Amino acid sequence: MRNLLNKKLKNEKGMTLIELLAVIVILAIIALIAIPAIGNIISNSKSKAILADATTIISGAKTAIADGACSTSTKCTGTELKDFVEISGTALVATDTVTKNADGGYTIVYTGLKDLNEKYKAKLPDNSENKATQKEIATAMGGK
Repeated sequence: MRNLLNKKLKNEKGMTLIELLAVIVILAIIALIAIPAIGNIISNSKSKAILADATTIISGAKTAIADGACSTSTKCTGTELKDFVEISGTALVATDTVTKNADGGYTIVYTGLKDLNEKYKAKLPDNSENKATQKEIATAMGGK
């Protein structure tokens, strides 16, 4: 039995050039498919992070308005929100605002919204002014 195994091992000479080329072609095809997909995943995750930051800012504004920390009972500026919001993306600036609408919803003007990729900008009707409502943000993130 041992002699038979030794003979078989001696006859093995490795992979042929054709087999090696086939493996390289298969790996290249997989790379061509995977690289753009990974790029889209990264772009979408950055945009979702911006939308999540906008949601966090709106939540902070609700608290700030309830605490009376804003200059009016319906609008908070970025400066007034700094103590109520901790975000990972674009920092709040004085021109960023959250306004409580008459219907009870909120509208945000946030400079970070300009960095959304086109897929998400298309879902926000007022994106030319970096402006969105709470409902629009929820819809863009896949909610209702």
